[in-house]
Amino acid sequence: MAADLSGIVVAPPTRLAQAAGIYRKLRRWPLVPVFLLGLVVFAGLFAPLISPHDPEKGELQERNIPPAWSGGESSPKMVVERLSINDRGSQVTLRDAQKIDPTVQVGDQVDIVTKPGGSTKFLLGTDHLGRDVLSRVIYGARISLIVALVTLGVGGSIGVVMGLAAGYYGGFIDEFLMRLVDVKLAIPLILIALVLVITLGQSLAIIVTVLCLFIWPRFARQVRGEVLQLKNMDYVSLAKVSGASTARILFIHIFPGTINTLIVVATLQVGIVILLESTLSFLGAGVPPPTPAWGSMVSDGRDKLAGGVWWISTFPGVAIMLTVVSLNWFGDWLRDTLDPRLRQME
Repeated sequence: MAADLSGIVVAPPTRLAQAAGIYRKLRRWPLVPVFLLGLVVFAGLFAPLISPHDPEKGELQERNIPPAWSGGESSPKMVVERLSINDRGSQVTLRDAQKIDPTVQVGDQVDIVTKPGGSTKFLLGTDHLGRDVLSRVIYGARISLIVALVTLGVGGSIGVVMGLAAGYYGGFIDEFLMRLVDVKLAIPLILIALVLVITLGQSLAIIVTVLCLFIWPRFARQVRGEVLQLKNMDYVSLAKVSGASTARILFIHIFPGTINTLIVVATLQVGIVILLESTLSFLGAGVPPPTPAWGSMVSDGRDKLAGGVWWISTFPGVAIMLTVVSLNWFGDWLRDTLDPRLRQME
């Protein structure tokens, strides 16, 4: 006999349960890294439109201005007719004091600004040459994007071609290319960059060349591993039997099977490229000044940290950190999304 379920009332989900369900759905999407990366891309593309000042020009009268939210500091000083050297910290001349308050007299006390406060004209402050830090950070995003895209395009293409050749042909070609990869990975990147800068000069082309030499072995190894599996697939054997050329087999039949892996590798390598470009700029082997680059901005402000001028190095350093972390986070999400084995574990 069937049970009577007509009297059962299903309660609607509570607000807490609804919020938990929304959170579980949103957690599957990398909203935070996509938002941060979107800001970097937007800043790089529209830097001339959104930057408030010229990033390469400044006024010495406006140097080392703190961020807008920083308050100034003042101290009371005694107004004197003549100022002695030993009392500069506690006294001020009548002439200088009257610039602040025309009614002041000798013997009075006047508040003298010892440390200027921030200004809304420069939201993130200025550097030691009076240049706007916010504008330089925005333009620095453009340099990082240009270097990353060109490096991935050139270095990634070289690595893909070598990986396809090594995995498909095998034998001597595979052995030669993989030993070439081992030799390249054994050479320190910083040493190559410094030698090239000393011999050829500092330029954007030099740093892109160095990064391309650094990045292609990683693509070659990943693609080679994928090709070793794909070349034994049935559809590749059928293409050989049908008389397809080697180039067609490699780029039409085998290469599409490596795209998922390449997307993940490229996403993760972008963060490494940006970090390396910043490191080289910090060491003086990167983008030549006065072009704003995040690494060179950190280097410019490192000597000012002891004097309390922390914002010159801090803001470009935060930009580097957030960009690299977001790219790694986004790359991990792509790997989990594109790999069917990882999707089955959810």
